[in-house]
Amino acid sequence: MAYLAKFAPAIFVLLWSTGFIGSKLGAPYIDPMVFLTVRFAAVLPVLFVLGLFLVKAWPNTGRAIGHCIVTGALVHGIYLGGVFWAIKQGMPAGASAIIVGLQPVLTAIFAVGMLGEVITRKHWISMAIGLAGLGLVLGPKFDLDGSGITLVTVTVLFCAVIAISLGTVYQKRFVQDTDLMAATLWQYVGALLITLPLSFFESWTIIWSGELIFALAWLVLVLSIGAILLLMLLIRQGAVSQVASLFYLVPVATAIESYFLFGETLSLVQIAGMALVVGAVLMIRNAPKRT
Repeated sequence: MAYLAKFAPAIFVLLWSTGFIGSKLGAPYIDPMVFLTVRFAAVLPVLFVLGLFLVKAWPNTGRAIGHCIVTGALVHGIYLGGVFWAIKQGMPAGASAIIVGLQPVLTAIFAVGMLGEVITRKHWISMAIGLAGLGLVLGPKFDLDGSGITLVTVTVLFCAVIAISLGTVYQKRFVQDTDLMAATLWQYVGALLITLPLSFFESWTIIWSGELIFALAWLVLVLSIGAILLLMLLIRQGAVSQVASLFYLVPVATAIESYFLFGETLSLVQIAGMALVVGAVLMIRNAPKRT
């Protein structure tokens, strides 16, 4: 467990960043809300079977289950649903990532109000540096062509970022004592309550290609189970503002993965931005924990 705790942040960033790769592989063959609904529905039986062997105590009160469902609706349903929907409406992926990059800052603000965490001046400066570095990484990918940047798409994205920021803090405050795997299972029930009704407004025509099957398997097993369990573990073990800072690294990891997998270029400006992001996260991770 000590080794897992030591390497969990790096493993989480690596796994979480591949979610964008998996989504890109599957996107041509399925509508976004249908994709998320199928993904979440496929996770539930896997988690249930694992839970039969690994869960020590299932939540046995409506309040505990309700908190898990709310967390899942925020972190998975509204956040992923909002991002997928905005991109489907033509929002450039680069612009989307810049807005999503506000998450560590928003999470820190919620943590101050809901958990009483003390954010030091060094922490705020580090987050500002990380945000600037993120802008350098994503700037070359920013594309106004297609005019997908509208008041509606931007508002939906902001709501999505607020949802995952609030959900991260909500998880720390209300789901802290629930078994990790049991809590995650109920969270996906909450996610389905968001995406399933919305999927009825889309086409359920699915082209079952090899790429879609691989993407779905990867997103279910690696992202929805592996990465999410790691995220919940990290939230329990540390200050949520420090955990949230890891999300600065996700676009960096995704850019590197896209370079190798899809031949996307990396400019010197992007590499400099990556260095800023990594430095900022290291500053935040090494900051003293005060609550």
